[in-house]
Amino acid sequence: MRTSLVAVLALTLVANGALVTTIASAAPGAPVAATPPALQGLPLQDGLMPVRVDKTQGKIFLTLPAPGSDGVMARYLYTPALRTGLGSAPTFLDRGRIGQTQVLAFRLVGAKVALQFENPRFRNPTAAGPSADFATSIVWMGDAVALPDGRVAVDIAKFLTADMLGIAKSLGQEGDAIGTGGAPQGAGRGFRLDGGLSAADPASLKLFPDNLEVDAIQTYTSDHPGAEVENIAPDARQVSFTVHHSFVRLPGPGFTPRAFDPRMGGFSTQAVDYGRPLGQDVVHDVANRFRLERVDPAAARSRVKKPIVFYLDRTVPEPMRTALLQGINWWAQAFEAAGYIDAFKAEPLPEGVDPMDVRYNIVNWVDRATRGWSYGQEIVDPRTGEIVKGMVVLGSERVRQDILIFQGLVGADKIGTGGPNDPVQVALARLRQLGAHEVGHALGFAHNFAASTQGRASVMDYPAPRIGLVDGHPDLSDAYGTGVGAWDRATVDWLYGTAPAGQDDQAAADAKAAAAVAAGLRYVQDDNARRPDTAQPWGGLWDDGADPVAELTRLMAVRRAAIEQFGLRALAPGEAVAELRRRFVPIWLLHRYQVNAAAKSVGGVTFAYAVKGDGREASVPVAADAQRAALSALLATLSADQLRVPAGLLPLLSAARNGSDNRQFDIELFATAGGPVFDPLVAADVAASVTLNTLLAPSRLARLAVQHAADPQALGVNEVLERLVSTVLPDKTDAVSRRVAYRAIVTMAQVARRPGTTPEVAALLDQRVHEVAEALARGRGDAEERAWGLSLARQLLDPQQADKLLADRSRAVDVPPGDPIGGESDWMDLP
Repeated sequence: MRTSLVAVLALTLVANGALVTTIASAAPGAPVAATPPALQGLPLQDGLMPVRVDKTQGKIFLTLPAPGSDGVMARYLYTPALRTGLGSAPTFLDRGRIGQTQVLAFRLVGAKVALQFENPRFRNPTAAGPSADFATSIVWMGDAVALPDGRVAVDIAKFLTADMLGIAKSLGQEGDAIGTGGAPQGAGRGFRLDGGLSAADPASLKLFPDNLEVDAIQTYTSDHPGAEVENIAPDARQVSFTVHHSFVRLPGPGFTPRAFDPRMGGFSTQAVDYGRPLGQDVVHDVANRFRLERVDPAAARSRVKKPIVFYLDRTVPEPMRTALLQGINWWAQAFEAAGYIDAFKAEPLPEGVDPMDVRYNIVNWVDRATRGWSYGQEIVDPRTGEIVKGMVVLGSERVRQDILIFQGLVGADKIGTGGPNDPVQVALARLRQLGAHEVGHALGFAHNFAASTQGRASVMDYPAPRIGLVDGHPDLSDAYGTGVGAWDRATVDWLYGTAPAGQDDQAAADAKAAAAVAAGLRYVQDDNARRPDTAQPWGGLWDDGADPVAELTRLMAVRRAAIEQFGLRALAPGEAVAELRRRFVPIWLLHRYQVNAAAKSVGGVTFAYAVKGDGREASVPVAADAQRAALSALLATLSADQLRVPAGLLPLLSAARNGSDNRQFDIELFATAGGPVFDPLVAADVAASVTLNTLLAPSRLARLAVQHAADPQALGVNEVLERLVSTVLPDKTDAVSRRVAYRAIVTMAQVARRPGTTPEVAALLDQRVHEVAEALARGRGDAEERAWGLSLARQLLDPQQADKLLADRSRAVDVPPGDPIGGESDWMDLP
């Protein structure tokens, strides 16, 4: 076989236009040619594959085995990652971000070596290799260098400069902030990879027995870089990144995939297997997890052959380092409970270890110009779902933003006291939770947004700080829990636990999932929780308490106390008074997430990720009395008394700022009445918009209409609108209530015109707005109220004026970003 392959390569191969080598016809016993000129004088490094590096020419030659009959010489797992980031959260270009893991085949095609992403998702057991029925992707081709023994070398330097992470797209998006379904606000246009300013870095190459790690410099250019890039890059027209590439030996046999179970969730890898028996769906998922093998499979508790270790970035300073290690190590409790001894641990990254080395699971500490998300990632074998490496990114600004919020709640004078209301100590408690949460993702666990309703059952929820009231003052002594919860222990046991000797492993996993259901553990994942208009009443983000509606009422009392006490106490001595405007926003909007959580009961439906036979197959609408209670709690947030900024705060909130621009400061403020002058009506408008946008969401109103049609006693759209109008248009109004009424009426009219609003709901909204306009046209109240009402009526009743008024951003106010104040935003739609 080798003789014929050498004969096939007995041709002139050209690299970069120059003669590389000619191999003569190789008859048995004939002398072999010398090392090709392109490789002569280059020292050989051995590991995953033999490598020769030409640092002077910037070339990296990989030596590959002789090709098989299909031309394939080798297959590896390939993952690109960012060694350096932009420092801008909205673009998602953070140090430590990884791309998609692919099965990369090196394939000889004539005189070329093709780098081909295979397609292991589609499987046919009768095929000798990847199915020919589905496309693969050739991502690069390079000139082959034939070696005397039948092997082939190829210089991959040019491949390493290809945009495998989609950096140009991330830099060039524009629109609203990521997390609202759009792209980063202020991003630029037309970024493109500049090959002349990009090159592989041969000096970075590190070769190990099972992996090869190497970097490349990639530069992206644009004549219209946008605000995010201009805020950071020294020359915004040319932005450079160090992109890391990992080539990893395919994991060996012995890993047992676990079928994904919708009752337990997690991250999964899809397979489309055409060899499955008839009657079974060819599309199925396997749960992503690390390989964890017991030393003694028969023992109820055993040590493991290879523990799961996460290493903390050496750049994390104290006291954050200690807090993160403590929080991440909470997972050891769950593995111990599942019968594994010393199977999980977190520790500092040892000196000399490259954090990009695929053999090490890393928790990166990333600085950004503005606050941003944290996230946990996995490098996964797409053939089996085996996690090869966990890579976590934690934003360093997050903990500092938390401290600002806590200062606004309890006062800056508490910093350094060391007590339960010390903002620093509370922020560190949150950081422990964050470390556990993001490492949980890297272990294979998804969000569980119902955990907050069951006594902090999981670190995989987004935890709101639990703020109490002690003697009328906000109290943070129970702000965050410690340790993993009941759901975490159940999911670790299900995902990583093994069956007792003699029992079927999958059957044992199914029994554990059934036990979690029988124990009443709730689970709500992203799709049914992240948007404020979703139906599941238990699926809230940044909410708290067993009863989301009762918690909203309680939290409004906490908010009122915090606002009444807000002022100079929120600042440290010598701190600029202008900072109060920034610090006031999250206090004023303290209820924003609990509003969303409570609103999910209005038109809500309780459902589960059920399987046949578990008793939860049928979804059930939230009871009518519970829906009306939720509506009452929501409408109470629109009371003028709740939305009136104390008069004594207005002079303090109008302090001017002096100094260089601070983008983080600028994006977190309410619009002013000109310069630094605080506008209390804008604050009222913003808070009202938070409630109105979720209450009047088209999908929520559609569910209300369906439920009312099925049961006339259920809460319906008409009842919601009637109660809303009576709340925002009391018998006597003032400036605050009129602004809230304006926002409510205009929002109703806008929702009536939205494409996503059903015809039936649109008719009810349109009629209600028309009736309100007619009532206002008759005139009411004093001169100011009469002028307001008549003006609004004229605009609503005149079709041309109405079109102008109801434009999408008609006198709209911007709601300052909430996520990720202390948390993540919706980055799930990102590549």
